[in-house]
Amino acid sequence: MPKVSVILPNYNHAPYLKQRVESILNQTFQDFELIILDDLSTDNSRDIIENYRGNHKISGIIYNEKNSGSTFKQWHKGVGLAKGEYIWFAESDDWCEPSMLQTLVEGIEYDKDCVVSYCQAYCIDGTNKMRFVSHHDYLSEMKNGDVFIKDFMIQRSAIFNASMAIWKKTMYEKISNQFQQFKLCGDWLFWMELANQGKVHISGKVLNYFRKHDADVSGKMYQSGWGIIEELQVLQIIFKKGFISTNTYLLGLKRFIKAYYKTYTGFSTEVQQAFRKEADTILLNFPKRRTIAFYMYKSKIRYDLKRLLASFRS
Repeated sequence: MPKVSVILPNYNHAPYLKQRVESILNQTFQDFELIILDDLSTDNSRDIIENYRGNHKISGIIYNEKNSGSTFKQWHKGVGLAKGEYIWFAESDDWCEPSMLQTLVEGIEYDKDCVVSYCQAYCIDGTNKMRFVSHHDYLSEMKNGDVFIKDFMIQRSAIFNASMAIWKKTMYEKISNQFQQFKLCGDWLFWMELANQGKVHISGKVLNYFRKHDADVSGKMYQSGWGIIEELQVLQIIFKKGFISTNTYLLGLKRFIKAYYKTYTGFSTEVQQAFRKEADTILLNFPKRRTIAFYMYKSKIRYDLKRLLASFRS
């Protein structure tokens, strides 16, 4: 059995596929299988994928007869096919350094309680121009899952790209399937549910290249406002599960609500109504209404302010 199962979900990323596949096949760590899943691409992805048929590292090539509409459903499908001890979701428009898998495997195997190992990443646009690079203060560090969630996944998401991490397959049955319900933020929920099962290894090495381009789904989701709605929904889920404290939850709320009010006037009526629904849910389910009102006020909330304040007085 291979040590690592590499799952490559693809949809219309033909221009990047060759570089992605080659960066996987050329890893210094070679104890892996590669499973390619194509979600009914309409470009020439199939032609590129077929060039690799017969490669001894590729254990499966599956073409969907119907588009799943969700990267996370493809993840679930890939895990069901995987034979490895560890899983690597290698997104089809990213690529990596040859030493990445070696570094992550060494990290996750350093401690038997480690469930996730990830490195740092360059963020590259469609013209290969660097937008930013992530950073960690230590070359290698192990964190307890609860500490990692609080310190690295609320005010920012340290694992912002699936391609930068590997994880222990046996943990999959211990997490919920809620992440599959989201279009954008399912990965954020997925990594936090995994981290909650054990320890997280963080490599300070920058070994992954995360591509952000015009065809990127996440950019469109955030521009429309739906990305922020999903973030609020995920934050409520992890709070109810007990992953974070009340104070950490409030800080997360402040971050997302401030982000919403920076650009909400350009959002559709549907998005604004969805935000109001989420705000109402937060207010109804939160026991310390005055505390949350303070955070909302400090965030310069302008959503139905008179009605909001009236609800706290009642």
